[in-house]
Amino acid sequence: MIVIPAIDLMAGKVVRLERGHRSQATVYADDPPTLIQEFAAAGAQRLHVVDLDGAFEGKLAQREAITDLAVEAKRGGMIVQVGGGIRDARSVDLLLEAGVDEIVLGTLATREPALAEALCRQHVGRVIIAVDERDGKVAVSGWQEDSGVPVALLARRAEEWGATALLHTDVSRDGMRVGAAVDKTSALQREVEIPVYASGGIGSLTDIDACVTARLRGVIVGRALYEGEFTLAEALARC
Repeated sequence: MIVIPAIDLMAGKVVRLERGHRSQATVYADDPPTLIQEFAAAGAQRLHVVDLDGAFEGKLAQREAITDLAVEAKRGGMIVQVGGGIRDARSVDLLLEAGVDEIVLGTLATREPALAEALCRQHVGRVIIAVDERDGKVAVSGWQEDSGVPVALLARRAEEWGATALLHTDVSRDGMRVGAAVDKTSALQREVEIPVYASGGIGSLTDIDACVTARLRGVIVGRALYEGEFTLAEALARC
C-alpha cells in the first residue's frame, strides 16, 4: 500500500476542510513548496493536490500555484496527481503542460461521461476518476450536490474507459479523523481490477494499519499529518 500526502489549495495556501464545507477551512501553511520538500525527504512517492477554489468555482483556478508545486515535486522524485475544477479538455491539457503527471476527474466523469471516456483514452495511464461517495451515491460540484449515480456504477464505467485508478472518498469522513471507510473502499476494489485509493478520515497510525490489513492499494493522508498525529515517515513505515 502507498501512502499519499495531500495538499489542498485555497488562494494558494494549504488548507483542510471538514466534510468538504468551504466555510470550515483551517489554514496550515502559506508556503506549499516547503511542505513538498518535507514529503520528499520522508520518502513520499506520490503527491495529491486539490484545487479547492477550482472545485467550488467549476473551473481551473490555481494553475500557477499548481505549476510551482509540480516543479517542486519533480525535484523530489514524486508523481503528482491533481484534481478540483477540471471540467473540460482544455484544463486537462493545461495541467499536463504544467508538469502534472495524472489528472483526477470528478464532476466531469459523472456529468459528461463521454468526454471523461475520451480523455481516458487520449491520455492513457494519466487519468484517475474520483468516486466521491455520500450514502452510496456520487457527490459532485465540490461535493455540494448528489448526482444520483451509484458509486459502483461509476467505478465500473471508469475501468471500461481505461482510467488508471480510482480515488474513493467518503465525504462524511473527510477531514474528521475518524478512520477511513475501509469496508466501502474494499467493496469498491472488488468491483474493479484497477487500483482504488482511499481518501478521507485518516486520523492515526491505527487507521493506517487498518488500511494495510484490508490490503487497500493506497490511502490519502492530510489533516492528521498537519495536526501532528503522526509523521509521514511513520505512516510509510507501516506499509
